[in-house]
Amino acid sequence: QVQLVESGGGLVQPGGSLRLSCAASGRLSQIYYMAWHRQGLGKLRELVAGISIDGRIDYADFVKGRFTISRDNAKRTVTLQMSDLEFEDTAAYYCQVVSYGGIVDWGQGTQVTVSS
Repeated sequence: QVQLVESGGGLVQPGGSLRLSCAASGRLSQIYYMAWHRQGLGKLRELVAGISIDGRIDYADFVKGRFTISRDNAKRTVTLQMSDLEFEDTAAYYCQVVSYGGIVDWGQGTQVTVSS
């Protein structure tokens, strides 16, 4: 099992930036994919961005080049740099890891609120 702790959420104005971080601990050698998902109020949870152990990166279409995901294997963290934030980006953001064998672990979530 992998334990995940997210940080970096908060309140930001439209057009602003936030940086989310997720620190992993536990069975790190089994991780092959790390990602950020989000869930808005009354909405389904959706993938925002993900990165595999070999560096392949996936972005949701709504990211539109505004977000950047990165992974620091030494520090065992995955970071989501978000810029040009929009009202529609308001959501709880969750860190996810997928380990060999299809084991999925989630963080507790961090709230991002975009408001003027």
